[in-house]
Amino acid sequence: MGKHAKHLVWDWNGTLLDDIGAVIGATNAAFAELGLDQITLERYRELYTVPVPKFYERLMGRLPTDAEWIVMDDAFHRHYWQQAEACGLTAGAAELLATRQASGSTQSLLSLAPHVELLPLLRRHGIAERFVRVDGRTDRSTDGKSGHMVRHLAALEGVPAERVVVIGDAADDAIAARFVGANAVLYTGGSHSRASLARVGVPVVDSLAEAVAVADELV
Repeated sequence: MGKHAKHLVWDWNGTLLDDIGAVIGATNAAFAELGLDQITLERYRELYTVPVPKFYERLMGRLPTDAEWIVMDDAFHRHYWQQAEACGLTAGAAELLATRQASGSTQSLLSLAPHVELLPLLRRHGIAERFVRVDGRTDRSTDGKSGHMVRHLAALEGVPAERVVVIGDAADDAIAARFVGANAVLYTGGSHSRASLARVGVPVVDSLAEAVAVADELV
C-alpha cells in the first residue's frame, strides 16, 4: 500500500477535546447531588474504566442499581454540558488534523459522546471537515467501544484494520483497537493515569504530536 494508506481513528473526549477539567467538575457536581465524596483528578484517573457503571462500582463498593445509574448519568451529563462550553481543543490538535488532511492521509473520529451533540461541536471547533467519517453514540448504552469500532471500520470501505491506528486517552480505546486487529497509541492528557495506560501494553505518549509520530512508526 502507498505512503498515505495509514488511517488514524481519533477519540474525542480527553483526546482531541481537552475536557478533563469539565469531566472532573461534572463528576463532583453529580457526586454532590448523590451524597458521594468528591474525587480528585489523580483518583479519577486511577479508577476510571468502561463500562462506566464499573467505575461507580469502584467508587461505591457496589454496582449502582438501574435507578441509581439513570440519576447518576443524567446528573453527570447535565453538569458536563454546562462546563464543556468552555473547553478547547487539545494543544496542537487543529494543526495536526489539518496537516494530515493536506498530506492526503485519511482520518476519522469515533466517540462514545452522543452523535447529535458531537457534530455541532466539531463544526464549532472548525475541524468537522478533517474527517472522512464521524461516529458518535446513538443510544444510551454503557458498553465500551469494541462493538462501535467494528461498525466504524466496516463503514470505512477499503481501510483494512492492520493499517489503522487508534489514538485515544483510555484503555478502552486500545481494547477496541485490539478487538478489530488495529494498532493503538494512548495519550496521557485525558481520563487515565500513565500507570494505568501502561498496563494495557500499547505505546503511551504525553502529546498528540508524539501520538501521531508513534502511529507513523507502528504501521
